[in-house]
Amino acid sequence: MTPNPNPDTSMIAVAITDLPPGSVKPRALSRVDPRRTPMAAPMAPAPVKSSSFANFSPAPAPRIPLSAAVKNWQAPFVSNSNAKIRVAVLGVGSLGKEHARLYADLAAAGLVEFTGLYDANPETARKIAAKHNARVFNSVAEAAAHADALNIVTPTTSHFDLAKELLAQGKHVLVEKPMTETTEQAAELVQLAQQKKCVLQVGHVERFNPVFKYLETVATEPRFIEVHRLSPFPARSTDIGVVLDLMIHDLDVVLAFVKSPVISVDAVGIPVLSKSEDIANVRLRFANGCVANLTASRVSPERMRKIRVFSGGLVPSYISLDYRVQEGYIYRIARDGEEESSILKKLLVAKLGVGKDSAIVSEFGGKRVVREPVPIAKDEPLKLELQHFVQCVTDHQTPLVSGESAKRALDLAFEITRQVQQSK
Repeated sequence: MTPNPNPDTSMIAVAITDLPPGSVKPRALSRVDPRRTPMAAPMAPAPVKSSSFANFSPAPAPRIPLSAAVKNWQAPFVSNSNAKIRVAVLGVGSLGKEHARLYADLAAAGLVEFTGLYDANPETARKIAAKHNARVFNSVAEAAAHADALNIVTPTTSHFDLAKELLAQGKHVLVEKPMTETTEQAAELVQLAQQKKCVLQVGHVERFNPVFKYLETVATEPRFIEVHRLSPFPARSTDIGVVLDLMIHDLDVVLAFVKSPVISVDAVGIPVLSKSEDIANVRLRFANGCVANLTASRVSPERMRKIRVFSGGLVPSYISLDYRVQEGYIYRIARDGEEESSILKKLLVAKLGVGKDSAIVSEFGGKRVVREPVPIAKDEPLKLELQHFVQCVTDHQTPLVSGESAKRALDLAFEITRQVQQSK
């Protein structure tokens, strides 16, 4: 039921033939400080023509001036204000407890004021609060009264009502993905955030993975993208299908990466252990000719979060990256002076892993092909995401994953879900 997880080899041609089965065709299986300058309302995404399928017209990447807050999102956190942002976490389950942990760390470093947390389960709230020496709020209203910015890490069904209530009060909000249950709800939150001049950020954490930042710099003309996101059956997020639970991360990444309108969607999926789809595959075609094939499964015996990109341009390349371990390789045509590696070196790397961090040059088809490890500075994506949120609130900047950006991924996820449901 799961694809072959190890397609990476020492030559581009082998990597292509060794991609998992079904790679080409889908298978049928805040109290805001008034002294600060108000944040400018982001520009609306440009409309997109779409004729290949009904009821879906995703916009290209929003042309929003993100300024230095986005360009330097990986840089160490530095606030432009002496006032510490007061933050609180709503929901401290499997993911929310990590939000609480990181805010406690930021508070210990003097970068925020972590005022406390709230959870519908009082015992869970007390347990997590005791671990981080945090206050437990008795209600959402109490948490809101003591915070400028709040993280919503609750079941999807509650996202819209909570975010709407908080934004209406002028609070800045980071809401976990999926943003809302419907595209209409997402649009309403985006409009409300603009009206209230509040930061609305959505938790698409892979955008803050150093792997994605590296990918943006090297694969400048993506032509074919292959993504696999697999995991065992979860004890959480069973209220939604695998498309909204897992695949939406990769939809957000691909839309941000390709920067071209989607012109066709072909999706399939099946339920295995739940009422909604547990495994799904989609093939996306973009107006610029790029094709992306995405597979998501939550019934896999192993975990995998990999993206592979074939890029054109002056220097064609194949990049294989692993989100989980933040490692990968790039395969490219050798430059002048890069001689073929010795057989001994190839064997040591292939069999023993000795020298795996060095470049390997192989001969194929009359050309020398280089496989070299990618230079990625590892870091915790969720930490970077929360730092970016706080920075945007402090400096009144538009977040990297804004409400508008997240709505594009949500619109596409709903179209995929619709096709999956029709295929049952």
